[in-house]
Amino acid sequence: QVQLVESGGGLVQAGGSLRLSCVASKIRFTTNTMAWFRLAPGKQRELVAHITTNGNTYYANSVKGRFTISKDNTKNTLYLQMNNLMPEDTAVYHCNKFPSSGSLFGQGTQVTVSS
Repeated sequence: QVQLVESGGGLVQAGGSLRLSCVASKIRFTTNTMAWFRLAPGKQRELVAHITTNGNTYYANSVKGRFTISKDNTKNTLYLQMNNLMPEDTAVYHCNKFPSSGSLFGQGTQVTVSS
């Protein structure tokens, strides 16, 4: 069964850091672009960053320079290093393929940034 399991979220003060992880089952990172999305209350789901099969990255303007997406193909794990967090980064973060597959969105991991 194809599955994505996110972890690493939590409550942090503004300016702090978190590292999110996403372990994938039956999805090969060598053949799929992978991405992090986030969903904040009252807002639409937003693409945060993605990383291609050969390691090229894209970032939303709102996180550029603060977040870093990376992956470990041998562990089938996707990461999102988040530095200098701001209250507007508060959301549930999900990993998925890019373009996303609706059926793969799971529970995600909650990130809450206090001011």
